[in-house]
Amino acid sequence: MTTVNHYYNIVLLNPAIMGISLIFLSFISAKCVDIIFSFIFKKLVNKTKTSLDDQMLALLHRPIFYSVLLTGFIFSIKTASLPDYIEFTFIGLCKTITIIIWFFVTPKILLLSMEWASKKTKSTLLQKNTVPLFNNLGKIAIGIMGTYFIFLSWDININGILASAGVLGVVLGLAAKDTVSNFFAGIFLLADAPFKEGDYILLETGERGFVKQMGLRSTRFMTRDDIEIIIPNSVIATSKIVNESGGPQEIERVRITILVSYNSDIDAVKKILIKIAEDNENVLNKPEPRVRLREFAENGLRIQLLFWIQKPEIRGRTVDIINTEIYKEFVKKNITIPYPIMELVLPNKQSS
Repeated sequence: MTTVNHYYNIVLLNPAIMGISLIFLSFISAKCVDIIFSFIFKKLVNKTKTSLDDQMLALLHRPIFYSVLLTGFIFSIKTASLPDYIEFTFIGLCKTITIIIWFFVTPKILLLSMEWASKKTKSTLLQKNTVPLFNNLGKIAIGIMGTYFIFLSWDININGILASAGVLGVVLGLAAKDTVSNFFAGIFLLADAPFKEGDYILLETGERGFVKQMGLRSTRFMTRDDIEIIIPNSVIATSKIVNESGGPQEIERVRITILVSYNSDIDAVKKILIKIAEDNENVLNKPEPRVRLREFAENGLRIQLLFWIQKPEIRGRTVDIINTEIYKEFVKKNITIPYPIMELVLPNKQSS
């Protein structure tokens, strides 16, 4: 018993031996954490149906191991009664390494959590197309916080820097208010998702085209004439835009209006129009093409052919083909397409 007390007193009274002992205890504690993660937690997460906990466990395993180890190093350095500058340097290094480890791991955990939540939740804010945006914002926030804690690890007071940065941020915000407005409008567009990249859009100005790229400041459209239009997001947010690729199905109804003379066989005209639509490969069978007599116009019967196509972008060439076929069939069947006639009556000139 006396021998045990003697060695116990040696360890407690000798800071160097105490520090070394704490280092060994740190390794033992870190190894225990490693065993817990490798065997106990791994068996538990293998029993669950989701893969999220497996991925989280894989991400957290090594960072927690090194965090426990480095925390033990900090306690051992404090116990070893080293010179102040050496103690300060080693403790600062241990804290900095720990922060850097979590700096690289935390964004991965954040991204994994958001991707999982975007699949499970019905929120309009967190969706598949908004995950990259929030992931980038999260990286910026983590970077700022990590830098702040690294400064604290070395006892560097940055309150003055933060105050100056706040003032500078206000000044830059006022100077670039349009850019800030476009940025927040871009966030709301991504969150609300009125359209997505690849959708066929009708702009308020009348142009039709694809959504080529959605950015935080502006959105790029490619028109049918292969002209790229760049519109600030703040303008889009306040404009009326028709998403022709929207709805439960990406199909579009097309209307073609034809005028035929009153002496035409209306049943024959309807059959010709239906057959032309059905024979066109771009026209869908369901819903079926249909013909409607819309109006008894001044010059003739106004008839409308309605059919559906799969993609809005093929609208132009489909209408061209069908209009051409209608004209050819009407000429062949002697169906008259009336047109306005102006009769000019000139007064008779009396000979003097």
